[in-house]
Amino acid sequence: MKVHADQAASAASGQETSTAPPEPERWPQGKRFAFSIIDDTDVATVANVRPIYRLLERLGLRATKTVWPVSCPEGSRHFAGSQTLDDPDYLDFVQDLQRRGFEIAFHGATMESSTRERTCRALERFKECFGSYPRVHANHGCNRENIYWGRSRIDQPLIKWIYGRAIGVPDGYYAGHIPGSAYWWRDLCQSRIEYVRNLTFNSLDLSRINPGMPYADRTRPLVRRWFSAADAESADEFVRLLDSRNQKALEANQGFAIVATHFGKNFVVDGQVDPRVQELLEELSSRNGWFCTVSELLDWLRARQASPELSEREWRRIQRIWLLNLLSRRLTAKWTKLRQRLPIAASPLPSTR
Repeated sequence: MKVHADQAASAASGQETSTAPPEPERWPQGKRFAFSIIDDTDVATVANVRPIYRLLERLGLRATKTVWPVSCPEGSRHFAGSQTLDDPDYLDFVQDLQRRGFEIAFHGATMESSTRERTCRALERFKECFGSYPRVHANHGCNRENIYWGRSRIDQPLIKWIYGRAIGVPDGYYAGHIPGSAYWWRDLCQSRIEYVRNLTFNSLDLSRINPGMPYADRTRPLVRRWFSAADAESADEFVRLLDSRNQKALEANQGFAIVATHFGKNFVVDGQVDPRVQELLEELSSRNGWFCTVSELLDWLRARQASPELSEREWRRIQRIWLLNLLSRRLTAKWTKLRQRLPIAASPLPSTR
């Protein structure tokens, strides 16, 4: 057996050589943090999201855009006007996004509840349009086919009770994971989708909240891996979440972020990106970050995990944080609506800055 010259010299001098492997890099190419966006397709049209995607591309940022593969002929109270892949101009736009390096993901079959037949058809339509099944899925609103949704998202009895009171939806309403239901499709989810979003939080840096993601959950076995996200319902919440202080903390901690938002909700007004959003994205792009799609980030984290499952301690903790954050967001939204109805001088609310 030959000995390397350096090893031989060290042996001759009585010095030991280090055999410890080099520490794995935290992020690719020496980047200081990781950042991605998952854009839920609610109320999205070519007109109201194209400008923000062009800005992201110009800045070297990437995102994962969810889509609805099929139309909703029965109509929709809250999402009428949203486009689907059945709209030719929208399909062309989203296929072009894929060619430009953005990831396309699943947000259910369409904007309202879908039976198994429509969900199956939508998955095949997705594959036809993009060459493969989606790797990422996010449940949508109150669609009945949502998988492990409502109280089924969580385990702790008190949290389940409080959440159930808050949302006012009966047990069994969300039925995508319930065998025998007309909305059952979790077998399709297991065979075709890699990552499903569950809990969302008010903090940008998810490494401080859910460092064990993406995670498997043996009590919800037909989802391969779950992931969490930072919640930013619309442009206003996005601006709050991405403020300079939060960006700086994310970089200093070498953390990671997946921001769940809706680019169709006031990110673009009269064809122009909200200047507050543009300024913050420009600041973000100037930082030494890895700007990637959701599945790229989750693949990277997964390859470096010691275990696919969360510790009981982490799972209990993130359920508590999630509930508190959710209730906080709901109260803030109610106060904001109330304040908008009051004369400015009579508003009792403090500044939210």
